[in-house]
Amino acid sequence: MKKILVKDPVCGMEVDSQQCTTEYLQSSYAFCSAQCRDRFLATPHLYIGFPGQKAPKQEGLEVLKQRRLGLDAPLSQSQADRLTNALEAMMGIKSIEVTSDKILITYDLMQATAKQIEIKLGEIGVQLGEGWSEHLRRAFVHYEEELEVGSLEVHMSKHIHGH
Repeated sequence: MKKILVKDPVCGMEVDSQQCTTEYLQSSYAFCSAQCRDRFLATPHLYIGFPGQKAPKQEGLEVLKQRRLGLDAPLSQSQADRLTNALEAMMGIKSIEVTSDKILITYDLMQATAKQIEIKLGEIGVQLGEGWSEHLRRAFVHYEEELEVGSLEVHMSKHIHGH
């Protein structure tokens, strides 16, 4: 029996039509991985659009996000290399910069979520040992706090008028 190849609607890879499938609106979709399937199921119309209306993914749109994580302990070069290699293997990761105390991750929100990256960081931390699972979790949580505090920050330009 010959394999029928179809395009994964999230990443665009050609995959076996029976691989990692799901049904949505009475249509069957196949995916290269559970990551792509989960991404699709979270927001299917980003990838398949609506009748007569192309989806952002079909128009080639990328939504790049960056996360800068500060570490409370320095990574060794071999730990930084292992972390970089593991994250680069994730779908949607566009770039990773790792220094001894910071991680900068750029990713396509159409292919990867913060939650998926958080889970991957947890897995990498377990592999690194020496409490790295907790260090990486704290770096991720700290990023969220910085983001929330930053959005509350009062900017000078709003209060200069007339004073």
